[in-house]
Amino acid sequence: MSAVLETLMQNDLLSSVAYVTSAILFVFGLKLMGSPDSAQRGNLLSAGGMLLAVVVTLLSSGLDYKWIALGVAIGSAIGYVTAVRVQMTAMPEMVALFNGSGGLASLLLGASEYTSHGADPEFQGFTAFVTFLAIIIGGVTFTGSVIAWAKLSEKIDGKPILYPGQQFVNAALLLTALVLGVLFTLDPTRGVLVGASSGGGAMVLSSSIVFLGLVVLSLMLGVMVVIPIGGADMPVAISLLNSYSGLAACAAGYAINNSILIVAGALVGASGIVLTNIMCKAMNRSLGNVLFSGFGSGAGGSGAAVEGEAKAATPEDAYYVLEAASTVVIAPGYGLAVAQAQHAVRELGDILEDNGTEVKYAIHPVAGRMPGHMNVLLAEANVPYEQLVEMDGINPHMPNTDVCIVIGANDVVNPAAREDETSPIYGMPIINADAARTVYVLKRSMNTGFAGISNPLFFCENTRMIFGDAKKTVESLIEQFKS
Repeated sequence: MSAVLETLMQNDLLSSVAYVTSAILFVFGLKLMGSPDSAQRGNLLSAGGMLLAVVVTLLSSGLDYKWIALGVAIGSAIGYVTAVRVQMTAMPEMVALFNGSGGLASLLLGASEYTSHGADPEFQGFTAFVTFLAIIIGGVTFTGSVIAWAKLSEKIDGKPILYPGQQFVNAALLLTALVLGVLFTLDPTRGVLVGASSGGGAMVLSSSIVFLGLVVLSLMLGVMVVIPIGGADMPVAISLLNSYSGLAACAAGYAINNSILIVAGALVGASGIVLTNIMCKAMNRSLGNVLFSGFGSGAGGSGAAVEGEAKAATPEDAYYVLEAASTVVIAPGYGLAVAQAQHAVRELGDILEDNGTEVKYAIHPVAGRMPGHMNVLLAEANVPYEQLVEMDGINPHMPNTDVCIVIGANDVVNPAAREDETSPIYGMPIINADAARTVYVLKRSMNTGFAGISNPLFFCENTRMIFGDAKKTVESLIEQFKS
């Protein structure tokens, strides 16, 4: 049976039809992912397209299935354990590692092409160029993603790591990589003349040394590009690295002349760039500012001093206000993920609705530590999709909202972004939580958020702080309603 399938798949027409079908599934799957209620179907559709592409490639290439089976077994085991054990708080780190894995795969594929076919006459010009791109972009993606993972998981300091002349060093590394890339593209089979020896002979840098130099420089660039990015900018960094992984895969597809890898990589790269642009607009900052400003390093201004006295409240106090409220908006942030309070919040929302209250969830594009973090978190708790409202959709209704419950969010509800021109986040669109009639902020303490900026919302006349673990606080509210 397998021999028959291999014979069929080695037919170029059948393979092309299968690849086109996979590409169509990718496109429709990506389209469905644009809406929360169809995202799961889109994910399954895209996964089916990738499965078809992988099976067709294996059958048409005549590979050793023992190694393929071993790889599938190992990968499946890692994927299963990851899906079961990784908490929602660790989801951003996992996404960063997935991006890095894609970059490493492209780098290794480029390296395999060079070591296997570098001496062939056909391996030059365009093929050498796309191999160079797969190596340089893949290497940057791999080590950059590892640094992003380390920052997000607090293995290293999440603040920007800056030093004098940093941009000059990065520019020098990039320029050197580009020069080596040009030399590699012109003729990857010959060495590079670098000077004359003391004996009068020519000094030649071998092609293998040029190749290894490219690999090392790509890995170094990944580290150097990401260490200046602060934790508050990690959602943008993750989406950008995701785009890099797609571009690296696209270049690798050209290197091995595989059309479906080109299509898949281009889709990932393009969607990552679009998402990065959306994230930057949500913070009212340019991509260059995110990459090079060292936001959160403490080198710039921290905004005007916040004066006033925060007013504390208890869950019992909040219960009486919520029980009489007609409209309630819940604004989640990373603290919700840390407390793992999403299921308790869903239960509270159901109770409020049964009490005749309209409940909405205000979603800021950069809330959390990765794109769509809050959407994923609330979807896990089966919060109805129609209750999730984007920032632009919820802000016009905030002045008519009886209660806004801010759970673990800080910078995305900070009024300084509107009012304080000296604040580093001035001009950033926020959820106007302070416009609600009553605001309850659930936090463990008065500490600043990821951006390290004080929040005037905590001192507003209509704000009450409920200190403690968010999950326990919400559970206390639920008990008040049930008693």
